[in-house]
Amino acid sequence: MTTPGLATTSDSPPAPLYTQIGLFTATRTVVNTGFRMLYPFLPVFARGMGVDLQTAALIVTARSSVGLVSPLLGSTADVWGRRPAILAALGAIVLAMLAVVARPIFPVVLAAMAVAAIAKAVLEPAMWAYLSDRVDYARRGLALALTELSWSSAYLIGMPLVGLAITANGWAGPFPWLAGLTLVGAVAVRVVMPAARAQTVSQRPPSFRESARVVLTHRTALLGMAMATLITIANENVSIVFGQMMEDSFHLEVLGLGLASTLIGVAELAGEGAVVAFVDRIGKRRAVILGVGLNLLVSLALPALSRTLPGALTGLFLFYLTFEFSVVSVIPMMSELVPSARATMMAGSAAAFSLGRALGSQIGPALYAHGLLASGVVGAALDAAAIVLLVFFIEAE
Repeated sequence: MTTPGLATTSDSPPAPLYTQIGLFTATRTVVNTGFRMLYPFLPVFARGMGVDLQTAALIVTARSSVGLVSPLLGSTADVWGRRPAILAALGAIVLAMLAVVARPIFPVVLAAMAVAAIAKAVLEPAMWAYLSDRVDYARRGLALALTELSWSSAYLIGMPLVGLAITANGWAGPFPWLAGLTLVGAVAVRVVMPAARAQTVSQRPPSFRESARVVLTHRTALLGMAMATLITIANENVSIVFGQMMEDSFHLEVLGLGLASTLIGVAELAGEGAVVAFVDRIGKRRAVILGVGLNLLVSLALPALSRTLPGALTGLFLFYLTFEFSVVSVIPMMSELVPSARATMMAGSAAAFSLGRALGSQIGPALYAHGLLASGVVGAALDAAAIVLLVFFIEAE
C-alpha cells in the first residue's frame, strides 16, 4: 500500500498500516474530545472559571479563528516531514492541557485552547497526508474515513467520560486525563510510525512559501476549497439554529436537547461508517455528489418534517448523516488534487471548512428569523452550487 518513491525506514520495522490507522483514530478521538467538550459543557466551564457565558464563548471564538490560518500551519508537515509535525502537535496539546491543570483560570484556559487549536491544525493535515502518501487512491477513502470515526467517537464516547470527570473532580477534571491520554498517544505514534528516510539535496523539502504558492496557484485546488466552503455553510446555517428551533417548536428542555445532540452523534457515526463502506467502491466524486445531493433534498424537506417532533428528529438525523457522508468523502478526494504539496492542500481544506462554519454561523440566525423554510432553501442553493462546481469545473479523478 506504499506509494512508489515514498518508502520510509526506521530503526525497527514499522507497524502494519492498519495498526497505525487504529492508533491515529484513537489519538484523534482524545484530541477531538478536548475540542468538542466546549459545546455541551461551556456553561459548566464558565461557572468554574468565574466568568459569564459570553466571556467563556471567547474561547470558542479564539479557537475557531485559528482554523482560518490552517494552510500556514498545515504546511509544517510538507516542510518538517509528517512524523515530526505529528509529534510536535501532540506535544503541544499535552503542554496546553497541563497548563490548565497547573493554573485553572480563564486566561490560561483561553490560551491553552488556542494553542491546542493551532496544534490540531498541524496534526490533522499531517496525518491525512501521511496516510495519503502510503495508501493507493483506490483504497484511500477507507483509510481516511476510518480515522474520521474519531469525530463521532469523541461525542459518543468522550462526552460521557468528560461528564464523569467533571462530576468527580470539578470543571477542570477532564484536563489531566486529556493530557495523559494524548501523551500516551504521542509515545505510541513515536513507536509505530516510521521515521522518514534521509533526503538528498535534490530531494530538499519545499519551503512554507513554495508549498503555499503551489496550492494557491492551482485552479482545481482553489475550486475544491470553494466547494468545501459552500457545503459547510449549508450545514452550519442549520446547525447553528437547530437548538433554538427545537425549543421554539417543541419547548424542549436541556434533557431533550441533550438527547437530540446524541442523535446527531449517531448520525455522524452512520455517515462516517457509510463512507468506510462505499466511498472507494463508487468513487470519491460520485460519493460527494451523492451526499451533497441528498443533503440538498433533506434541507428542502426540513420545514415539512419539523411540524412534528418525530419528524424533526428524523430530519436532523438525515441532515447530519448526509453532511458527514459528504465531508468525509471530500477529504480523500482533496488529498490527490496537489500531491506535491499534500499537507498544505489538506490544511487548505481544513481552512475551507472553518471558513464555512464561520460564515454559516453568521447567516444562520438571520435566515432563521424568516423561518426554517428560508434556512432550508438557502442551504439547498449552496449545496446545488457545490455540485455545479464539482461536476463542471473540478477535474475528474
